Amino acid sequence: MGLMSKRKGQRTELEFAKLIGGTKTPLSGALGGEHSGDVKGLDLTWECKARKDGFKQLYGWLENEKVDALALKANRKSWLVVMTLDTFIEERRRR
Repeated sequence: MGLMSKRKGQRTELEFAKLIGGTKTPLSGALGGEHSGDVKGLDLTWECKARKDGFKQLYGWLENEKVDALALKANRKSWLVVMTLDTFIEERRRR
């Protein structure tokens, strides 16, 4: 991984950790075990991904369909749920 990519990843992880009141995992989870994932927060372990425009389709579905969340599934794989962070936090508050 190039230096610029590594820095972008670190910035993304720190920004997300701050937004959810979590903590960045040392070495971005490279140690595994209790140090797996990039961020710990909201009682979850998070893997952070940032792409210049790699998630256009997901954003498009959320915005154009005017829905709160996406439920995604590939053949023989588990379901995935995608929603904005604001929606996720609001739903957690309602509990």
